[in-house]
Amino acid sequence: MAFALRKHDSDFEAAPMSDMNVTPLVDVMLVLLIVFMVAAPLIAQGVPINLPKVQTKPLSDQKPPIGVSVDAVGQYYVDTKPVAPDQLVATLDAEDPTKDRRIHVRADSNLPYGQVVKVMGLINSAGFTKVALVSQQPGAGAPAASPGAAAAPAAVSAPAPAAAAGGAKP
Repeated sequence: MAFALRKHDSDFEAAPMSDMNVTPLVDVMLVLLIVFMVAAPLIAQGVPINLPKVQTKPLSDQKPPIGVSVDAVGQYYVDTKPVAPDQLVATLDAEDPTKDRRIHVRADSNLPYGQVVKVMGLINSAGFTKVALVSQQPGAGAPAASPGAAAAPAAVSAPAPAAAAGGAKP
C-alpha cells in the first residue's frame, strides 16, 4: 500500500529500467571458467597407468609423396621415370595401390593450364585425393634439374572428375 502512495509522487518518477544488469552474468561465467580451467588437467590425465618401457624407434606412417612432373614439351614423369600419358593411371596404381600417399604435381611454368588440369584429372581418376601443386617462391633461383626433386608444395584439392574432363556439373 505504501507503494501506491508513492506512485503518484511527482518528485520521484523513475523511468522503467530496460537494460539488463550483466554483472552477475559475468561473475558466474568467470567462476565457471575457473572451475573448468582447474578441472581440465584432471580430466585429461585419465586413469593412472604404468606404461611399459620399450627400446624401439617410433613407427613412421608418413610415406614420401609421389612426384608427378610434366616438362615444357608435355612429357610426363612419375618421380624420375618417364611415363606415357595413357600409362599415368596404371603407374600411379602400381606405385601405391592403397591410394594413401600424397601426390606432388610439378609442371613447367610455360605449360598451358589445360594440360595441368588434365594431369590432375588423371590423378583424380586413379583415385588419389591428396594432391598438391609444387611451386617456387619468387627469387628462389632456377628450378631443380631432376623432375622428382623436392620443392614447396601448395596444397590444392584434386578436381572433380566432371571438371577434369571439361564437363559441366549437373
